[in-house]
This record gives sequence, C-alpha cells and structure tokens, in this order.
Amino acid sequence: MTQLIDSGTGAAHPYSPAFVAGGFGFVSGALSVDADGRAVDGVEPALEAAIARLSERLATIDMTLGDVVKTTYFVTDVTLRDAANRHYERVFRTPRPARSFVEVAALPYGATVEIEAIAHRA
Repeated sequence: MTQLIDSGTGAAHPYSPAFVAGGFGFVSGALSVDADGRAVDGVEPALEAAIARLSERLATIDMTLGDVVKTTYFVTDVTLRDAANRHYERVFRTPRPARSFVEVAALPYGATVEIEAIAHRA
C-alpha cells in the first residue's frame, strides 16, 4: 500500500513531507526551525527543534520516533557530531536507528540541522 500525505506544502515545497510505501515511512528533511519556521539558535535547541519537526512529520503518517530505522543528519558544522551523538542517545532507544552524518555548506531558512528519516511499521 502506498500512502501520499498532502500537507499543503504548496509550490514553495513541491514534495511530500512524509510518504508511506510497503510499511515504510519516508520522511523529508526536518529543519532546525521553530513551529513558525524561524531558525533556532544554539546546538541543543537546534537538535531539539529538528527532532520536533521530524516527529510532526512522522505523525502525519501515524508513525513515531520509535518506528525510525535510519536517519540522515545534514549539519552546517561537522563539529556538532559529539552533541548530536549525545542527543541521539537520549532520543532513540537501543537498538538505535542507523545514521549518516553529513556536513553541508548551507541549509534552507538559516537552519543548522536537517534530519531525514526512514521508518518502518512492523
């Protein structure tokens, strides 16, 4: 079964924030922005904001962080890795999802973190 979620992203964001196919949930990158779309300053607050936005996107397909099997972190500064590792340990239970960690030159809206995910519902 394939389920497309239309969240009203509009022309500025011509993609699905989340998509379900074959029991897997594919979640587009969730930025480190507040609920109003403004970039969040500080390492820990940015990580928390990105996870909050990721959780919101997962909820649109009736999934949670507990369903996540793989994440990809895009960061504007690779030195965030240690803080991200500590945050990962708090957010995800063992066995934790697989993760990639990639430094990028910039992210939309001035964000410093973007997290995309693959989830699976057993």
